[in-house]
Amino acid sequence: MSFLSRTFQAVDVPVFILSGGLILLFVGLSLWDLEQTAAWVQTSFAWSTKLFGAYWQLLMLATFFVSLYLAISRTGNVRLGGMDKPELSTFKWVSIIMCTLLAGGGVFWAAAEPIAHFISAPPLFGEGSTPMEQGTNALAQSFMHWGFLAWAILGCLTSVTLMVLHYEKGLPLKPRTLLYPVFGNRIIHGPGGAIVDACCVLAVVAGTVGPIGFLGLQVSFGLNDLFGIADNFSTQLAVILGLVLIYTISAITGVNRGIQILSRFNVILAIVLMVFILIAGPTAFIIDGFVQGLGTYLGEFFPMATFRGDPGWLDWWTVFFWGWFIGYGPLMALFVARISRGRTLRQLVGVVALVAPLVTCFWFTIVGGTGISLEIAQPGIISKPFEGFNLPAALLATTQALPWGTLLSGLFLVLTTIFVATTGDSMTYSVSVVMTGTEEPPSAIRVFWGIMMGASAAILISIGDGGIDALQKFIVVTAVPVSLVLLPSLWTGPALAGELLRKQQA
Repeated sequence: MSFLSRTFQAVDVPVFILSGGLILLFVGLSLWDLEQTAAWVQTSFAWSTKLFGAYWQLLMLATFFVSLYLAISRTGNVRLGGMDKPELSTFKWVSIIMCTLLAGGGVFWAAAEPIAHFISAPPLFGEGSTPMEQGTNALAQSFMHWGFLAWAILGCLTSVTLMVLHYEKGLPLKPRTLLYPVFGNRIIHGPGGAIVDACCVLAVVAGTVGPIGFLGLQVSFGLNDLFGIADNFSTQLAVILGLVLIYTISAITGVNRGIQILSRFNVILAIVLMVFILIAGPTAFIIDGFVQGLGTYLGEFFPMATFRGDPGWLDWWTVFFWGWFIGYGPLMALFVARISRGRTLRQLVGVVALVAPLVTCFWFTIVGGTGISLEIAQPGIISKPFEGFNLPAALLATTQALPWGTLLSGLFLVLTTIFVATTGDSMTYSVSVVMTGTEEPPSAIRVFWGIMMGASAAILISIGDGGIDALQKFIVVTAVPVSLVLLPSLWTGPALAGELLRKQQA
């Protein structure tokens, strides 16, 4: 039997055809008539946010608080993954989680979102009485979008559910397994399971293709701004090709080699940059901004999480982010389950839902808070380059205003690239796991999906920014079915954790 035949036999063909076919269809329609495709996506986007926005907000809240309850109750002592001790060291484990879940958005958005809310105050807060209050509110709103709720939906209840069902009961490590407690073997072996898996793969591939293409555009802009390299499709394509090469090789070598090495390098680089900005930048403002912003975030937590007063603003901020993160939910949970064997439930929830969000909030204060401080001291220094919602311009304007600005800006471009690469390798691996149902899918499958995502991104940016913009909205549309897949974990996760607790106590 040939290598290709063995590889093809390992693939879940219906899931492969459905997910791959729909991605190719979207790319093809965009090439055929981008304007019409964008109009269809916009209509679907508006429908999705209108009908599901409030549900997503409640789902995010419920997931976080049920996860916390499990962690602080007796079920927190449950050891997951069928191992007596962790497979990965704590630093490697936390590094992979931080890089995979934070991704490239944690760099460009860290610079851009706080300044966006500073310039145009969120409707819940309104204009602050002082620039410092305005800045604190801007940071608090950014914390809401990248904090506790965002992290919890990506790897708490769903990861616990998958770990118990896969490692304790022998069910496949696939999104459909999340629905097994509700539908039983019908969802595992029936056509419904293939549809569930395909929807989840489609959501995560769309969610990864977008950042890959976005990175090509933004790094090309940065290289032009810093070094005068032409900002054109050739440069963008070169960036994407380099990125695809990095994350595909990393995905082939697996969790214990390439993925963890890349993540560890990026965490060390991020810490170095964070310490440098904390020392060389507006230190007092950063510390005050973090403390006050965190206080406002906690004090206004429920009003921000449940705000429904301005649907137009919500569509482009809170609900957009919730749709994006929910779309990643099942496959991120699968990946977190794979790397968390031997951890207790309390450790898993503590790191994913509490420690990682707090680190993220501090990171946003380091990058975005520095931008706000510079803008207060010299109005226009950040907001002018940021005009037109130019995310990389906000980052570069901030870094170039600091000592050794060119070097710092270049290192941030490297950091962003590796952040996106760590998401690319983990999602390439996770999609391949779904395709085969094994923890070590064939290298050919990993290579295929790595190239597939990069090629889709390159094609979409070749037809202009509109292709990536349409895909960003399409990500939110794909979150509609995925959010229904995540829902049962609110009660099946606690039930399975309790069952495992009784088993381990016995």
